[in-house]
Amino acid sequence: MTDQALPILYSFRRCPFAMRARMALKLSEQNCELREIVLRDKPDEMIEASPKATVPVLIDTDGTVRDESLEIMLWTLECHDPEGLLAPPVGSREDMLALIARIDGDFKSHLDRYKYANRYTQENDANGVDPVVHRTSGMAVLNERDERLGESRYLFVDRLSLADIAIAPFVRQFANTDADWFARQPVPALQRWLSEILESDLFQACMKKYKPWKVTGEAVAFPGA
Repeated sequence: MTDQALPILYSFRRCPFAMRARMALKLSEQNCELREIVLRDKPDEMIEASPKATVPVLIDTDGTVRDESLEIMLWTLECHDPEGLLAPPVGSREDMLALIARIDGDFKSHLDRYKYANRYTQENDANGVDPVVHRTSGMAVLNERDERLGESRYLFVDRLSLADIAIAPFVRQFANTDADWFARQPVPALQRWLSEILESDLFQACMKKYKPWKVTGEAVAFPGA
């Protein structure tokens, strides 16, 4: 057992995985001690808790470590889900998890090779993979989401769900890689959905900037007042 008053959340503001965990924690009204990290200077305490050293990492008050974003999302919403994110008006939790898996799998693979093509030289030649090929493949996945959103406000009809907050940070990252190009794509429903989420009070509150915990050593309440 530990004597900490709140769960500790290690996070990095711009990481899509950390973004979706923070949104779920806020929607579940779960208070945490937020520890913002710098990727090039990760705290020893985080690495000791989770040797894979990726964010987010949540250390519960009993010492339990959760170091997968979807695991954190499901845990906190199973504890308290006032908005019904785990129970969409249409479909099931399994349907949402299948949709999330498609984004976390195929789409994320294409996104990484589109945004960070020069990191994947071993997969092609000295110049890396062709980002345009992966942009096209990633967009094909998003076209499916656009068709779905053409019939409803959110991915599971008219109410925000686990799927929306789990997927939006990665669509944001894809869109921001070349914002002008993305704005020209014929996916108006997807663009409307993304803008609505990114402009929401929820997302804005979860994107507040904090100084690195390793520098300040100060406890920061999240989501705070």
